[in-house]
Amino acid sequence: MHRFDAVVIGAGAAGLFCAGVAGQRGLHVLLLDHAGKVAEKIRISGGGRCNFTNREVTAANFLSANPAFCRSALARFTPADFLALLERHRIGWHEKHKGQLFCDNSSNDIIAMLMRECDAGGVTRWQPCAIREVRASSVGYDIDTDRDRVHATNVVVATGGLSIPKTGASDLGYRLARQFGHGLVELRPALVPLTFDPTQWAPYAALAGLSLQVQVSTGRARPRAQFLEDLLFTHRGLSGPAILQISNYWRQRDPLEIDLAPGLDLAQTLRAAKATSRRKLINELATLLPHRLANAWLAPHPAWADKPIAQMRDTDLAQLARTFERWQVTPLGTEGYAKAEVTVGGVDTRSLSSQTMQSLLHRGLYFIGEVVDVTGWLGGYNFQWAWASAAACARSLDGAGSGER
Repeated sequence: MHRFDAVVIGAGAAGLFCAGVAGQRGLHVLLLDHAGKVAEKIRISGGGRCNFTNREVTAANFLSANPAFCRSALARFTPADFLALLERHRIGWHEKHKGQLFCDNSSNDIIAMLMRECDAGGVTRWQPCAIREVRASSVGYDIDTDRDRVHATNVVVATGGLSIPKTGASDLGYRLARQFGHGLVELRPALVPLTFDPTQWAPYAALAGLSLQVQVSTGRARPRAQFLEDLLFTHRGLSGPAILQISNYWRQRDPLEIDLAPGLDLAQTLRAAKATSRRKLINELATLLPHRLANAWLAPHPAWADKPIAQMRDTDLAQLARTFERWQVTPLGTEGYAKAEVTVGGVDTRSLSSQTMQSLLHRGLYFIGEVVDVTGWLGGYNFQWAWASAAACARSLDGAGSGER
């Protein structure tokens, strides 16, 4: 039987970082993953450049049944700490809008950096290597794998969520949580496009590919959320950053309210144009909004489209403006885990230490990263949770020197 101070299950962002930090503390660490490649979600993230964190990170950027849980780890490993690591490895990066930070070159730079950190800590890696069973023993845990049997003082579950199955996502972490008596907060796909009933969506399907900035809010969902971001029409529904953000909070049968002209008093603007313009209403609208959008919204009122705006009644202009500014739609569902960037829900944090990520039920058992019920907004927040929760765990692991090198 191979003996280690810690076995980290899952070679994604959280698992790789945790293993590297723990190894450099002097612990004998084994990193396991059933997939043949490490960190596939890092590789494909950010269009291949990895939105690895955000300059502005607070607990308010995360969704959880226990909202205060993430504060401790986030405070003790900050975006500045991760940037310092990038500087040491001479990885170039740049900032996009709203504090989002990306690699200058490729997401492979982040993966290579994490692998070097693991190498510096003497981390042993078995991959691909499936886990058959994890059992608690009198002093630690016995793990049966495809390669051999392992004993460890600590087991760190960093298996991620169910999102993007093609990257190797699995439910192993959730099964292990249940096995050891931990509850799960309801799982659902998040940061995901929303879909609509085809009949309901027919008037808007022709808008596929159209993008514009909107303000979107949840209908009945609590906590109420609101985002000012770009929206993208698709053949099946809505996508783009605005919809991905709101999908974290959207629940089945909840309506969305969308302002298609944020920051613009459309009724007042149209009334002002009525006094001076000789254009038809459709042409006046097209100066304020995308032409295809204006056409679609006027389709239910064919008599209005070719009517000169000067001949429109103020009440009709106000009614039209409301349809743009308070467009209410109720999605049928989502594009599912295949298109979801993250999984909302996970291991109930009320049974974990916010300081160390250790189970309050079993000494030496830890849960980090996406498998935990902490889900961030779009924009690098989920990676920051991976780094922060991994650091909190790795710094608290004990048993240094007990494993055989």
